Amino acid sequence: MTPSFAALPDLIIEPLVRAALLEDLGQSGDVTTRAVIPAETTYEARLNARDTGVVSGMQIARIAFHLVDPTLKIETLVQDGQPCTPGQTLMTIAGSAASILSGERVALNFAGRLSGIASLTASFVAETAGTKTRITCTRKTTPGLRMVEKQAVLHGGGYNHRYGLSDAILIKDNHIAAAGGVAAVLHAARANVSHMMKVEIEVDSLAQLQEVLETGGADVVLLDNMDTPTLTKAVAMAKGHLVTEASGNMRRDRIAEVSATGVDYISSGALTHSAQTLDLGLDF
Repeated sequence: MTPSFAALPDLIIEPLVRAALLEDLGQSGDVTTRAVIPAETTYEARLNARDTGVVSGMQIARIAFHLVDPTLKIETLVQDGQPCTPGQTLMTIAGSAASILSGERVALNFAGRLSGIASLTASFVAETAGTKTRITCTRKTTPGLRMVEKQAVLHGGGYNHRYGLSDAILIKDNHIAAAGGVAAVLHAARANVSHMMKVEIEVDSLAQLQEVLETGGADVVLLDNMDTPTLTKAVAMAKGHLVTEASGNMRRDRIAEVSATGVDYISSGALTHSAQTLDLGLDF
């Protein structure tokens, strides 16, 4: 099943884009453009793809150009979440040439970065074909940009894991060690958790998984850094009791064999921390 997504409200995204524009424009604005482009010059620019991939960041590019100049006329030809090919025009921007040039780099930085994440996610998702496994992201995102990077994962056909430390309980190996073991940490979590919040616990062995099953209290189990035979056994043990998530060293070339184990989710930090920027350009 392909996940559904809706555009985030502009109001939420605008502060990120505004901060990036302020960083780029500094105290004096675009001094190069002011010096060499007459204020009355108008143009229609094209934001073009120079590589094959999945588009993300068109909403942000539009916001960037409109923050610089609300009079610019912008037409988005390829929507976020859609594929693109080299030479394809994704967006046209018409109006003041100076305004277009001043917003160009911020728009491209966001769109290239996010399209890279969406494209890498789509390549992971393609490896799960014929299985029920879903690809999901992690918290290994660029500081300050988690919201839009996670949206890019959705654009690539993936799913979102928790957004931060406050929206789900994820008990990892250090929590288990500090709390005194699997049983102790699960009892403590259930004693303090809201009925609206899920509890996930990380295990790295079948023995730990067995203790989780005997103790109860978890909704999801994170099967960490397991080889494929061990992961297959773990999925069978947890079936009907826990949602399963495989994590740790989840490279694209391993996704097909891991999804064949029947695991519910594969989480990979690579989707956001190792995505290569998709080559996009603004052509006059």
